[in-house]
Amino acid sequence: MALEFPEIDPIIFSVGPLSVRWYGLMYLIGFAFAMWWANRQAAKPNSGWSKEQVSDLLFYSMLGVILGGRIGYVLFYQFSYFLENPLYLFRIDQGGMSFHGGTLGVITAIFVFAWTRKKSIFSVGDFVVPLVPVGLLAGRIGNFINGELWGRTTDVPWAMVFPTGGPLPRHPSQLYEAFFEGLVLFIILYVFAKKPRPAGSIAGVFLLGYGVFRFAIEYFREPDAHLGLFAGFISMGQILSLPMVVGGLGLIIWAYKKPQPVLANKA
Repeated sequence: MALEFPEIDPIIFSVGPLSVRWYGLMYLIGFAFAMWWANRQAAKPNSGWSKEQVSDLLFYSMLGVILGGRIGYVLFYQFSYFLENPLYLFRIDQGGMSFHGGTLGVITAIFVFAWTRKKSIFSVGDFVVPLVPVGLLAGRIGNFINGELWGRTTDVPWAMVFPTGGPLPRHPSQLYEAFFEGLVLFIILYVFAKKPRPAGSIAGVFLLGYGVFRFAIEYFREPDAHLGLFAGFISMGQILSLPMVVGGLGLIIWAYKKPQPVLANKA
């Protein structure tokens, strides 16, 4: 027995050749939340942020998400195919985005923004990371609606048969990720940031939290068919998550051993 996968058309509506998809709408929801939350934080007394700075930071971050996510997907998951077909990098119509690549893109955007605005890299990172989990939650729901990135086969009562996943019931791992990497991680960051913290510690908690959640959930998510499991037990997602765990833990320890100016704004 398995739960029936909800029949939701990935396309909300079409106008001529143009189609509006749920997945694209989820990206917009994530960006809209980030804009609202960032402006809410900037409006607090002595936040050190202006609306113009928030607008510029979000613009840089969106570029980082899109460019980093696409480049990361191609290099991490489709590198051999990319060597044979270099133009595949630009075939965004075929899908393919990597969160880990997007993270590297956002980190690059933070460095550029902090350098051009003469702000602390760590304080900018602390300002950005609480904006991310809701976007992750929305994006994973988009994956679920698309019936993609499903989990490994299982007999748990909430298993589902996905239209593109064969006849066997599988873990709805997209929903696991939406819950833990999205909702739970947002709550952790919100509670942690309610008190002033050493600069860099909030970003560290994000990296550590996401890395741990993603590493664990990968045991329920079907590995990429063309990559499989490396050494028979670890997936590419887990390999890419390990540096986040180590980096996040190291950043937290460094922040508390060598305190930086605390964030003026609270969540």
